[in-house]
Amino acid sequence: MLDCGYLKKIAKMNLCREIYDLVCANLDEILSLRNTAVFKEDNTPVSKGDLLCQKLIADYIQKHLDSCLIISEEIQNDVDHISDYEYVVTIDPIDGTENFISGMPEWGFGVSIYKDMKHFQSIIALPQMGICLCSGDKIERHEGSRIVALSSHIVPDEVSSIKDGEQCRVTGCSMYSMYCVITGSFKRYIHFYGSYSWDILPGLNIALGIGMRVTLEGKPYKGEFLLPNVRYQFCVEK
Repeated sequence: MLDCGYLKKIAKMNLCREIYDLVCANLDEILSLRNTAVFKEDNTPVSKGDLLCQKLIADYIQKHLDSCLIISEEIQNDVDHISDYEYVVTIDPIDGTENFISGMPEWGFGVSIYKDMKHFQSIIALPQMGICLCSGDKIERHEGSRIVALSSHIVPDEVSSIKDGEQCRVTGCSMYSMYCVITGSFKRYIHFYGSYSWDILPGLNIALGIGMRVTLEGKPYKGEFLLPNVRYQFCVEK
């Protein structure tokens, strides 16, 4: 008979992949909630699809991880005692909500799990496009792309960084841009306006895991946890 502790360990190692399967199993219901958006005080939208996706992921994580603090745009947990928890998890339940509510397939979710304040595992997923990328996956990269991904809030520094011969794209979804730069479809992904931790931790850590160059606030990023409600400038490139 298999040891229960061993089974729990295996379940934790596959947690991100199981979360993807869970979201895909509920994809039809999530898509049916596209027309339910309301606008928050900062004039950004949130839909019932965001909230359903968040509940599915958060409930699953809390079921499988003991001593866990969950942080997301819609869950403002106190981080003053963050080191008291074995696991700290950031969730972006729907990244690219503007795309989602507009009927576009370029939206996704991201989860990043830290154990004892060290990166444990992450996922970038674009469920309507059938894309799932987890830390530790073997990645076949495209080579020779000239495309640079920019943030939706383009600032002058981003524009001036485009070199002769390069082209730029604005996707409106950080998970999609991260996926493309990690797989080589984009040459670089730069964001000088700044993104929040739940938007970028999955992509930054997956990129680090395959040896990509990641800079955060102008300095090399080494996988450290990023505090919520702070905008971080970054660049990801091969």
